[in-house]
Amino acid sequence: MHAPAPSVTPPPQPKTLADTGLSPVLLRDLLLKTIFRTNKEHVSDLARVICLPVTLIQELIDLARTQRFIEATGTLHATSGSEMGYQLTDAGKARALDALSQSEYYGAAPVPLEAYKEQVKRQSIRNITLTRQELMKGMGHLILPPDLIDNLGPAVTSGRSILMYGPPGNGKSSISNGIRDALGDKIFVPRAIEYAGQIITVYDPIVHSAAEEQQDDPNSIRRSANRFDARYVRCERPTVITGGELTLDMLDLKYNPTARTYTASLQLKATGGIFIIDDLGRQQEPPQKIVNRWIVPLEESRDILALQSGEKFTVPFDTLVIFSTNFHPNEIFDGAALRRIFFKIKIDGPNQENFLKIFALVARKKKMPLDEAALVHLLKVKYPTINNNYANYQPVFLIDQMISICEFEGIPYQMSPALIDRAWANMFVRDEKIAK
Repeated sequence: MHAPAPSVTPPPQPKTLADTGLSPVLLRDLLLKTIFRTNKEHVSDLARVICLPVTLIQELIDLARTQRFIEATGTLHATSGSEMGYQLTDAGKARALDALSQSEYYGAAPVPLEAYKEQVKRQSIRNITLTRQELMKGMGHLILPPDLIDNLGPAVTSGRSILMYGPPGNGKSSISNGIRDALGDKIFVPRAIEYAGQIITVYDPIVHSAAEEQQDDPNSIRRSANRFDARYVRCERPTVITGGELTLDMLDLKYNPTARTYTASLQLKATGGIFIIDDLGRQQEPPQKIVNRWIVPLEESRDILALQSGEKFTVPFDTLVIFSTNFHPNEIFDGAALRRIFFKIKIDGPNQENFLKIFALVARKKKMPLDEAALVHLLKVKYPTINNNYANYQPVFLIDQMISICEFEGIPYQMSPALIDRAWANMFVRDEKIAK
């Protein structure tokens, strides 16, 4: 047994307003906007929405009260326990509307970019150590040649870029997903980050799967669960998968002119995790141009983003980038681009022995009994017609076809030379002229 990977150091909870790294004005306006938009009136509710400790929210409320932006309602509701209610004064509503006209963002307090950079270092993808057993487990049911794991292991553990290439249908996408599954630890993703007064939302429920939170035992004297900065969400290491739809502008910040806030770029959302660019060569942009966009990030572990004003700033680039293509690398890249991709791994189709293993595994899983005559017919008659080029997708395809035929004919699942012929006919299209 190997020792489990050390857990990531969590971002510490802010104990004072100064600890948040944000200006008092930004925090106060965030409070006013949140009250205006949500109608929350109790400190505990506001603390949950703004993701700061109750003591700091109370401090902000006291500050806003001295400025005549907030007043106590003077009523204790039956549902609120002993909590005092607060509401905006007319001046507070005016200030909230003014702040909303500058940015519609309210709710979770952002994390300053500099503080986020420190957290990225604490949870870097390059800190992970992945053993052979963990990688094999992540690959699950995939049957892979041993030398492929030999090559993949060091590539993943390095946290550097990987190019997987080879003929289609041999599991490049499945292998990418297996790498993702092998990374078992959790990291902390900010709900939003702040730079130069601008808010950039980062946490995305589609990309980031939040880990189950520990709950405090209400009867316990010391509460220990979730003792980290609540402006972050504890998540699995993220995985962003993009394919032929990728365009270069997806790698830039997305500005919402109505809300006057930014959404993180795809690779910023993938920080601490994996960015998979599938089907490289099928995008509108040429592959060379896509890789050129990644040269600085891949070499310097930092990315350059721009605000609407044109101001540029750097963010951490801490991502395992996996390029996957059906083209030969020399067809789509020049030598300089290839040099910048750290590992190049060819994913070939299986040999006959591994093909039969995959076929038997799929048949067992789908409750399709094996038939010796059908297998002999497949290997001796059908595959020679395509120069015995086996691919990992073919067993699933052929068996699913035979299952569909059996269900249509109303017969028990079975395979035979005749059914193999019918299934095979759907796997390839004959090269013939169509009369017009």
